[in-house]
Amino acid sequence: MVSSTEIPILLLGDSGVGKSTFLSRLSVGHKHTGPLPVLRDLDQPYPFNITSQHQKFRLEFSDTSSPTNYTLLQPSVVILCYSIASPTTLDNLQNHWKRVLETHFNYNSTIPVIVLGLQRDARSREDYDGRVRRPAPADDDEDDPKAVLNGRTIVYPQEALRVAGEMRCDRYCECSALTGDLCLQVIEDIAATARATTTAEGGQSKNPHCEIM
Repeated sequence: MVSSTEIPILLLGDSGVGKSTFLSRLSVGHKHTGPLPVLRDLDQPYPFNITSQHQKFRLEFSDTSSPTNYTLLQPSVVILCYSIASPTTLDNLQNHWKRVLETHFNYNSTIPVIVLGLQRDARSREDYDGRVRRPAPADDDEDDPKAVLNGRTIVYPQEALRVAGEMRCDRYCECSALTGDLCLQVIEDIAATARATTTAEGGQSKNPHCEIM
């Protein structure tokens, strides 16, 4: 019997952005329409078995609630998570979690880093037409790309991609664990990145710019 190659994956991000819900969705699949199961933190890492190119892999997901201090883990892939429904959580990727990544996971400069936007269902259809609402007149600097948007309670796709690029992350993707929207594509891309870490080329992007998954 051929054994599976174990690949540890760590999810970082603010509490409440949807990391646990995302992992719950992975456990039942993107087509599941019933309530999502509640995963126990004590059961981390959560295993997901996949087969890719006739090879078996065991993806082992942990997050910041791991029973083992997450700063002591040695992931092969790091996923920086934020909530599309909360612009602050995207800012915190730059202001806090990037520093955590550089401080505790600098033992391997080839670790691929993915930015994952969760709670994609928070956006409405008009938010995908490529236009960003203009900053409110009260803003001090209307040319500031980080200026607060008038009435904004979400993160626009182009904003998040810009931030991911500024942080020199390898890839950007997003999904809704609640509805299952794009979850299949996200897990396929995560799995492809994880599998690539077992090759000589590694899982980092060859593109100088952040790739959209």
